[in-house]
Amino acid sequence: MAERKPFLLRADPALLERVQRRANDDLRSLNAQIEFLLRRALQEAGRLNEEKPKK
Repeated sequence: MAERKPFLLRADPALLERVQRRANDDLRSLNAQIEFLLRRALQEAGRLNEEKPKK
């Protein structure tokens, strides 16, 4: 499994509730749903397969 990097996310409670409901529908955790949505947004923008960022 790839290394995970924790970070703090501040979000509108209503938005998180909607994402949580979608995660429940898709049988994912809230964290997994957020990762899924971020990956999909990057893919749709054509930025998913760019070079890895330098540390």
